[in-house]
Amino acid sequence: MTVGERRTRLGRRHRLAAETKASDPVEAAAGVVGLHSTDAASVFVSAWARMDDGDVAAVEQALYEDRTLLRVLAMRRTMFVAPVDAAVSMLAACSLAVAAGERRRLLSLIETADLSGGDPEAWLAAAEAAALDGLDRHDEATAAELAGDDPYLSAVLVLGAGKKYEARQKVVSRVLTVLGAQGRAIRASPRGSWTSTQFRWALLDRWQPGAATRPQPEAARADLARRWLGRFGPASVEDLRWWAGWTMGATRKAVAANETVEVDLDGLPGLALAEDIGQERAVAPWAALLPALDATTMGWKDRGWYLGDHGPLLFDGNGNASPTVWWDGRVVGGWAQAPDGEIRFRLLEDIGADAVEAVEGRAAELAARVGTAKLSPRARGRSPVETELLA
Repeated sequence: MTVGERRTRLGRRHRLAAETKASDPVEAAAGVVGLHSTDAASVFVSAWARMDDGDVAAVEQALYEDRTLLRVLAMRRTMFVAPVDAAVSMLAACSLAVAAGERRRLLSLIETADLSGGDPEAWLAAAEAAALDGLDRHDEATAAELAGDDPYLSAVLVLGAGKKYEARQKVVSRVLTVLGAQGRAIRASPRGSWTSTQFRWALLDRWQPGAATRPQPEAARADLARRWLGRFGPASVEDLRWWAGWTMGATRKAVAANETVEVDLDGLPGLALAEDIGQERAVAPWAALLPALDATTMGWKDRGWYLGDHGPLLFDGNGNASPTVWWDGRVVGGWAQAPDGEIRFRLLEDIGADAVEAVEGRAAELAARVGTAKLSPRARGRSPVETELLA
């Protein structure tokens, strides 16, 4: 399986090539299993890059009216927006482990803050029950509204006590994170515009009854592995392990539950679904501007075949991808939104006049869709290319 073949698959299966664009946000998200959602605005920009046509209203309708897309804390403790069936598998395959870790940390914080009278487990159980009861009564509620109703939820934790980054945080936000990862609550509609990072919360089984029943974790991991291989394969077992955040043992077991074949990835061992080893139909050259932490940019641990040597210029110090410019299956530059709303880009290699014209077209389309909204990053640092573009 050559690099060229993998790039063709990326363009077609991730809905980035012109002839493969999705008709709606759900199809766009399914093209990459789920859209990254750490930056709230990136969900919209990622969906638009994969759609024939789209605007803010179309994505908001799928998220908050039809509720055919769900926002879940899943792989690698990262927020994703995924179609309901994929989100159900994510919750069982990845989120439960995230919830267990978050709950352990919260118990430790409660004990350190001396809130529980020596029984942090009972105290946290009471706080969780209070949050669920509040969501049941309010239908949708912000963390602040829930904290205003109950003394458990308004209790204050001290984070990093005695350190220069010491901070105070109400218990409610941590409790909601745990309940969300457990699949009992969900981030619902935002308090502000489509770029807002402050969400109301709701009971998941009320918000979307189709997500109330979930498979066992082992079956869910097998299903998620199949979905990923169908969109990101062929790839290595290590790529899947990294993407899912599983142990290697769990990853191998999930792969073994599917029919796969070994594939030579230009001298490196890889896997593909047994039914999926035919040659991909060619696509016309395509350009795309993908947002920070896009699911395609962050889809593999080994990124050399589409990123080349550009990583140090396009990722922040914590390994988070900044906005990227793509041409025909590979990253060729980066972009940023200037304070006046202009979409600026920098190419890191010569891609030819026709390709530059196509990139300029994508930049103009994105600027028109974003309008006066600001795409400032909140969950990551700026990459060197972003810093240069905004200097």
